Amino acid sequence: MTSGEIAAASGLPEWVVREKLGIEQKPIPGPQDHPAQMGAWAAQQALAEAGLEAQAVDVVISITDEHKDYPVWSSAPFIAQQVGASRAWAFDLNQKCASFISALAVAEGLLASQPELRHILVAGGYRNGDLIDYTDPAVRFMYDLAAGGGAAVLSREGPGLRLLSSQLKTDASLATAVRVPVGGTVEPLNPHNLGAYRLRVAEPEQMKARLERVSLPGFLEVIQGALARAGYTAADLDYLALLHMKPSAHKAVLEGLGLAEERSIYLSQYGHLGQLDPILSVWLARQAGRIGPGSLLALAAAGVGYHWGAAVLRWEGRWN
Repeated sequence: MTSGEIAAASGLPEWVVREKLGIEQKPIPGPQDHPAQMGAWAAQQALAEAGLEAQAVDVVISITDEHKDYPVWSSAPFIAQQVGASRAWAFDLNQKCASFISALAVAEGLLASQPELRHILVAGGYRNGDLIDYTDPAVRFMYDLAAGGGAAVLSREGPGLRLLSSQLKTDASLATAVRVPVGGTVEPLNPHNLGAYRLRVAEPEQMKARLERVSLPGFLEVIQGALARAGYTAADLDYLALLHMKPSAHKAVLEGLGLAEERSIYLSQYGHLGQLDPILSVWLARQAGRIGPGSLLALAAAGVGYHWGAAVLRWEGRWN
């Protein structure tokens, strides 16, 4: 979906979509591109790249978002089934767009507490773009929501990106700010409210005012906190994998950390793949030669609810 198509659907000038929202284009799903299925396809590729047989996987963590193949359903067993991880136990984890960072923290804890575990597969899909009403100006900041799948293999040892630390943060004052207002127990679906099954902002002005105060400080807190836990500062970073957000916010995070723009990749060609943005950003950085052996990376994301998360990793050993 191009910036011109978003402009036509929303009534915004195309230059606003491109320059203010930072969207040149974004992927939209085809008829078979269901969230957990896309996560399973990505998981198959991740296992192949890791040179790991599915039978070696001990745990599958699905980070597929709530808007998934079926409305009340555990997607992790499906991903395990699709890749052939028949030995693994599996569960879903959802912290909106901070889910991947949260899954890294959970996987780290599992590996630390259960020495028999050797390989954990984290995978999921995203297509919350289905839930966007382009005529609703209150959700303009979510016009970038797109579709895709992503996965990562975490192993106890071996070459790759070593997870050094993570940090999470929640601002519970924004717990009900963004939601699909119908279809749950508060307001069950009925023939009269089907059109309201879209992402909505409950109090747009209050949310905007709150985020103006806490968004950037939240990012800097978790990134700097994760770096400190690993024994580093922002000056040591070779690359920062950030989720897609408006260009001014992306630039503010980099400036707040004292990082040059080339230390990150802006996802204007992809939009926002939710919790998968950090995976995509690292994949793109590797393809572009931005990172290599010895590189120190930070991953950072934020999700409605409102959650921030960051993780610090270092490239060690020979990795494809």
